[in-house]
Parts: sequence; C-alpha cells; structure tokens
Amino acid sequence: MFARLRRAKEEYPSQFWLLFWGMLISTVGTSMIWPFLMIYVSEKLKLPLSTVATLMTVNAISGLIFSFIAGPVADFIGRKRIMVFSLITDGLAFLLLSQAASYPAFLVLMALRGAINPLYRVGADAMMADLVEPEKRADAYSLLRMSNNIGVAVGPSVGGFIAGVSYNLAFFFAAIGMITYGVLITIQARETMPQRQEKRQPERFAGYGRVLGDRPFIQFVLAFLLTSIVASMVWVLLSVYAKQNYHVPESQYGFIATTNALMVVFLQFAVTQVTKRHSPLPVMAIGALFYAVGGASIALGRGFWGFWMSMVIMTIGELIMTPTGSTFVANRAPADMRGRYMSLYGLTHSLAYGIGPLLGGFINDNIAPVAIWYGAGIIGLASVLAFAVLTLRQRRAQTTPAPQAG
Repeated sequence: MFARLRRAKEEYPSQFWLLFWGMLISTVGTSMIWPFLMIYVSEKLKLPLSTVATLMTVNAISGLIFSFIAGPVADFIGRKRIMVFSLITDGLAFLLLSQAASYPAFLVLMALRGAINPLYRVGADAMMADLVEPEKRADAYSLLRMSNNIGVAVGPSVGGFIAGVSYNLAFFFAAIGMITYGVLITIQARETMPQRQEKRQPERFAGYGRVLGDRPFIQFVLAFLLTSIVASMVWVLLSVYAKQNYHVPESQYGFIATTNALMVVFLQFAVTQVTKRHSPLPVMAIGALFYAVGGASIALGRGFWGFWMSMVIMTIGELIMTPTGSTFVANRAPADMRGRYMSLYGLTHSLAYGIGPLLGGFINDNIAPVAIWYGAGIIGLASVLAFAVLTLRQRRAQTTPAPQAG
C-alpha cells in the first residue's frame, strides 16, 4: 500500500492529494458514529426498528431531492463552494444530533444531512474527474477509496469503544473531522470547473434531459441501485440485528466494519488492476453476485464470526464494483455534464438508503428478523440479472453491423 502511494505521488496533481488526505481525516471522525447510529437512536427513543428505519428513509428522500439540485449547482457555481458548504454544515449537524432527544428532532436533522451530503459527493466526484485524465481515473478512484477506508479501518474500531462510554464524544469527533476537511478545502483547493460555453448557458438547469436520454446510462444506474439496496440493508441494519438477536456489542461489531475497510485499503488497488482490463458491465455483474451472496449469508450467521464472514464476501463485491462504476460514469459523461451524470449516479445511494432499511425494518417487525437477509439475497440476484442483460445488449450492439448508405 505504502509503496503504491509513493509511486503515485508524482502521477496526480497536489489537489488530488488534498482530497485524499481530507477524506481520511473526515472519515475517521464520521465512521466513529455512523455504524452505530441506528443502535443509538433505537435505544434512546425506545421505538420499533421499522419506525427508527423511517429516519433513514427521510434522509434518503431529502438526499434524492437535493441530488437533482447538486448536479446543476456543481456545473454552474463550481465544485469547491458546494463541497465546503456541505462539509461544514454536516459537521454542525453531527453536533446537533448528539443533543437530539425526540423523534421529530432526529427527523429534522436526518433530513438536513440528507440534503447536504449530495452536495459534497457530487462536487468531489466532479472535481476528481476534472483533475485526472480518463486513463488514470480507475486508479485514482481506487486511491480515494483507499483513503476513505483507512479512515473506516480506524473509526469504527475506536468509535465502538468510545460509543460504549459516551455517544456524545463520538458525535463530537465526527463533527471535528467534517469541519476540519471543510476548512482545508476552503484554504487549499482551487476551483476546477471547466469554463462554460456561452451558447449552452440556457441549458444549465434543464440539462437533465440529455442525461435521461442516455438510455444505457440510466439502465446502468437502475441495475446499480439494486446492489446499493443490499449494501444499505447490511450497513444500516446488521449492527442492530447482531446486537438485538445475538448480543454482539458495539465494541465488537466495530471490527466488522474495520474488516471491510482494511480489505479495501490493502486489496483495492490490486483488484482494480485486474478489473480495469475488462469491460465494465460484466465486471459489475460479478461484483453484484458477491453482494447477493454476502447479504443472504447473514441469515446463516449465529454470532460475530458468521457476520464477519458475510462482510468479507460482500466487500469482495465492493472492491470489484465501486471503482468500476465510478470510472464508467466519469468516462461516459461529457465534460460540461459531469455534475449531472454524477448526480444521477449518486441517486443510487439516496434511493437505496430510503428503500433498503425501511424494507428491512418492515420485514423484521412483520415476518422475522432473519428474513431481512433472504430479501437482501433476492434483490442482489436481481442486480446480477440486470447487469447480465446489459452486458448481452452491449455485445449485441457491438456485433451488429452498421446500416450502409444507399
């Protein structure tokens, strides 16, 4: 890992490394709290899991709405401003979450976080595509994921112990991480948005028509959404499922999240060297299969090690899919439409976290807790099928001869 970082130091501009280190700082802070957030809320409010999961749905609906806004804003006023606003506001929201004591208070704050998170995500993805040429993007996205997951490797393992003592302290560290990154972007980053062409200015906010008209891209987004739903069910509900049904405490569960992060840190670059040699769509189908198996296998787990193994399986899918998906979108998007393409791609996260936890909470309360994971497996297999169909269509289109004139 460190040898790779040394070799890459001269390959990418200094602002790329600002994103790398800033993401590390913020992720260490936020990952001290997010794996345990549903445990915290459910224990503090004493509400059913299906009710607590509605907070994630509200967060996702808010994110869905603002994802549509974030793309045009990133293409109009620039990447830097919306990133700074998002990071600092999110840090303040963490401080307020530590003081929330009622369902309406959590509802408002989760809606706020849903609104501001897409601003950073879309801005950072667009800035990344601006900074790095197409042939280096797969490796660059892998490096950023490495940074993110170094933070996740540290955060949950430390945060599990801190949360066991004081959730307020965990929220404080999350806030400090986000605000620190926001200040670094303010001071050190330059705007990277390409110069706008005057003749296209009237299209700024109506440009989604062009993106929606890209049918292969929209089909790709819908297939990726199914996989994202599986991931959301695991990341949001597994900690509660493990504690309530198998008495796995926060201090122990944190190492499950840490395992995911360490796998990304040490394996992501090597996996990307293999996956980038192949067409993205069949690669995505293989990755989706690992998500399906990982999610469904949780139903067989009976304690820490069973859940740990399921996370290992799902993480293999993550290693395969995430950089591949980001690179596919970045390379497909025209330079003046990157914000909008990244925005629609980012909708998979918001939609998934609106659908997955709510669906899982309903299954938990009305069928059986273990049925959550059978549902996750079925959704994952649907994603595999969707990517397989897209692969066949792509191959058919490539082998069909173009019509000859006359």
